[in-house]
Amino acid sequence: MTLQEILKLAPVVPVLIIEEEAQAVPLARALVAGGLYALEVTLRTSSALDCIRRIAGEVEGAVVGAGTILTPSARQAAAEAGAKFGVSPGLIEGEGLDGPIPMLPGVATATELMSGLKRGHTLFKLFPANIVGGVGALKAFASPFPQANFCPTGGVSLENAPDYLAQPNCVCVGGSWVAPVDAVRAGDWGKITELARGAAGLRR
Repeated sequence: MTLQEILKLAPVVPVLIIEEEAQAVPLARALVAGGLYALEVTLRTSSALDCIRRIAGEVEGAVVGAGTILTPSARQAAAEAGAKFGVSPGLIEGEGLDGPIPMLPGVATATELMSGLKRGHTLFKLFPANIVGGVGALKAFASPFPQANFCPTGGVSLENAPDYLAQPNCVCVGGSWVAPVDAVRAGDWGKITELARGAAGLRR
């Protein structure tokens, strides 16, 4: 699948910090059951790569990606674990379209966006969306950069996601609200499926 196809699977890409490997498969299954298929497992815990490996191998319907990729070696490790896409908070020095998995690089400014476009990217993570202008930033980027589309992440919620998704240059949003830490720790997979179903029903 292309990166655009992956991002268009659902209006929301869950941003997941998974503390324990045992949580990975039931969490992913709960999200997929609710209609969210592209899952970003952030590389912020020691178990992240093992979680990606488990989800890739055991959860039917899930398209697992790796978030918080900061280096080329992390991109390679994510690919070897089974990730189908990568997400970075910024532009990785020397990295472009070529690589083991497609990347969604983060941008916050017009200069960064121009640099990303020069490398061949047309899909970007607007990050941190709530700090760098939110919906206003998407509107401002639309005219000078009509070839760029975005997945805003950072401060996105069920309440404000529709405002982002209403913008023509917004492919989807990234959000952590669909997998609250307390629900994951408690194994409340039913609650997570319910939250995922609400997110999947958002209109684009």
